[in-house]
Amino acid sequence: MRIGVITFPGTLDDVDAARAVRYAGAEPVALWHADHDLKGVDAIVVPGGFSYGDYLRAGAIASIAPIMTEVVAAAGRGTPVLGICNGFQILCEAGLLPGALVRNAGLHFVCRDQLLRVESTATAWTGGLRVGQELLVPLKSGEGRFVADAATVAQLEAENRVVFTYAGGNPNGALADIAGIASADGRVVGLMPHPEHAIDPLTGPSADGLGLFTSVLQAAVSAA
Repeated sequence: MRIGVITFPGTLDDVDAARAVRYAGAEPVALWHADHDLKGVDAIVVPGGFSYGDYLRAGAIASIAPIMTEVVAAAGRGTPVLGICNGFQILCEAGLLPGALVRNAGLHFVCRDQLLRVESTATAWTGGLRVGQELLVPLKSGEGRFVADAATVAQLEAENRVVFTYAGGNPNGALADIAGIASADGRVVGLMPHPEHAIDPLTGPSADGLGLFTSVLQAAVSAA
């Protein structure tokens, strides 16, 4: 399986995302923000960082980069897409996920290891996890507070599209403790914490994040 990892100006975590893909047993493929070529990949990771310096709004400029035209089209065809931190912001700005990510409550940048609770395994990126399972992964964001109108939050909850919630305390004031959500078809997932930084206990707080990357491989096998 070939998984594309996009690099925008200001992206910081593309190398770690590619490493996580490799750890999971897939082939990482570098994708460039200014291209219209997805290189035939089977899934896509939109990694974290500060694309375009977070000017205008975090993820706003990146969401209209040439490569995102192709990502939106690919998602419409069912290609799995994972947005991490700034990648989550980009997916919301691009209209692939509802809601928005805004400044943290208290206006402080949060950098810590964070417990996540798995709320849904009905996605391409969480099928190998268990509902109720807790994952310990790093969180590092200043604009990580998920917001949406009440009707959108109710719809996400009713449709089992809240994928992760914060456990052990809400670090940023996100509505309903939401840390990650999915598209209606479960193929697109965005989350604020960084599973790619938790794939090996030697270099992260745990290896809990690896399950997202192995899950998408399992989903591909199941679909074949």
